[in-house]
Amino acid sequence: MRISFGLFIGAAIAFLAPANIAQAQTATTTFQVTATVLKFCTVVATPLAFGNYTTVEALSTSTITVTCTNGTGYDIGLDAGGAAGATVTTRQMSGTTVTAARLNYFLYRDTGRTLNWGTTIGTDTLRLTAGVVPIISTVYGRIPAGQFVAPDAYLDTINVTVTY
Repeated sequence: MRISFGLFIGAAIAFLAPANIAQAQTATTTFQVTATVLKFCTVVATPLAFGNYTTVEALSTSTITVTCTNGTGYDIGLDAGGAAGATVTTRQMSGTTVTAARLNYFLYRDTGRTLNWGTTIGTDTLRLTAGVVPIISTVYGRIPAGQFVAPDAYLDTINVTVTY
């Protein structure tokens, strides 16, 4: 019987080689994955435009869109505006030409325009809790009838504060 020389050498190498050379070795470990979600909110508001006022009551609305991390409770407050002497219960627009001229107006949290919107948390702010989508809140504005002011373009700026 004839055995090929190459087959003989191959068999000899396989026999003499340690068994663990042909087997793969592994080592394992684990690592943690972490993140911290911080509370945050963003806020955007649209203008409140009453249009032309002719001493008849004028009504208008604005919207405030708040986006916060899910589950975050927050309050929306509206300040008195920029006119000297204005308060959160009686806001005033100033004339742009006759800057001493004032036009009174009011901002509310409800459609019936009975709940004043101010800055005191727990009293006259709007309390909400964020979900997974932005929350849009409506500001209800009213200029009362019977104000006889100088013809002019009237303007005010309200600061919206979201406290969370």
